[in-house]
Amino acid sequence: MSTITPLLKELEQEAQTTRKMLERVPTAYFSWQPHKKSMTVKQLATHIAELPSWVTMAVTTDGLDFAANPYQQEEVGNTADLLSYFERSLEDGRTHLEKTNEDILAETWTLRNGGVVLHEATKGEIIRMAYCQIVHHRAQLGVFLRLLDIPIPGSYGPSADEHEN
Repeated sequence: MSTITPLLKELEQEAQTTRKMLERVPTAYFSWQPHKKSMTVKQLATHIAELPSWVTMAVTTDGLDFAANPYQQEEVGNTADLLSYFERSLEDGRTHLEKTNEDILAETWTLRNGGVVLHEATKGEIIRMAYCQIVHHRAQLGVFLRLLDIPIPGSYGPSADEHEN
């Protein structure tokens, strides 16, 4: 059985929910953060938007070294830019996953910071980790939006904002 087919299906399913969440992010609140140790709304939403491109990174590289490749987040100026970035990231991840093969998914991928190995797994496991990161950070964004009194969409069913009273 192919691993790629269910991974593509899951990517599309999560993209629907992610898109609905990102559509709710108002540009006016981009700089807001619930705590000084938290990301801003813009940083968090942009990170969510970039995560589908980690699929590409997983299937086209053997790893990521933060020491050699310092993290630089894409600059988005408004909600429309955010959504456009998400769609580009999604298309990139989808296209590369469609072109890969099962053997590549079994290869090892390593996350490191210089000589320190932070995580090592198969490329297939890294893709699943990227999906989990999307869900995790999307839930964080839901809390941020709730604190700002912005109605949130349902993820796997209706949200409290979508229930009829």
